[in-house]
Amino acid sequence: MSEVILEINNLTSGYGDLPVLHEVSLSVNKGEIYSILGANGAGKSTLLNTLAGTVKATSGAINFNGVDLAKIKPHKIAENGLVLVPEGRKLFPDCSVEDNLKLGAYHSAARKVAKETIEEMYEMFPRLAERKDQLAGSLSGGEQQMCAIARGLMAQPKILMLDEPSLGLAPIVVSQLFELIAGLPARGLTVLLVEQNVAEALALSARASVLEQGRFTLTGSAKDLLNNPTLQEAYLGVA
Repeated sequence: MSEVILEINNLTSGYGDLPVLHEVSLSVNKGEIYSILGANGAGKSTLLNTLAGTVKATSGAINFNGVDLAKIKPHKIAENGLVLVPEGRKLFPDCSVEDNLKLGAYHSAARKVAKETIEEMYEMFPRLAERKDQLAGSLSGGEQQMCAIARGLMAQPKILMLDEPSLGLAPIVVSQLFELIAGLPARGLTVLLVEQNVAEALALSARASVLEQGRFTLTGSAKDLLNNPTLQEAYLGVA
């Protein structure tokens, strides 16, 4: 049987008096890639930011390995192993690639193995090894996304949350990126992926949910959703 690593129950969150998510519930199994799909403004980034603790949940529970993340600080959430690679990468542009990676290993457990993890990242991302002394802001978009993912992995996550990793990248870079993401479960990771490239995301995923106006409207296996007429018409241009 699959082991549930993350369970969200009746989660509501938003900004000030404006709710964005409305009592959403979701369970993610250990070692799977789970995609959250939807149009701009549906609440996808709000969901990931709520899980990361940077947006406050107003009600509901987020159970991660027996801990209710809705009740702890963002840095403790990351220490527990739920790590967000944000939309737009959010690198420190005036710091070197290597310094950006080191900043990912900020908590004590990650710092203890930071030297070994950096070498592992350079093996996974040879381009970063070539540019380790280069300022992160001078990298190409694809290289910046590699750096952002590597920085997230430096924190020793159990779940890596990726918010629109393919945004603004050339198709060939997107293909390389998705190939890399597909290999993360083999490294013992669970992936929660927010992505507007619906067909590509579903091809990677075991399961997925569609978020519309802050509510899940479709949930199921990636294969079933890929063949769902409603999803095909709304997101894949199939009439």
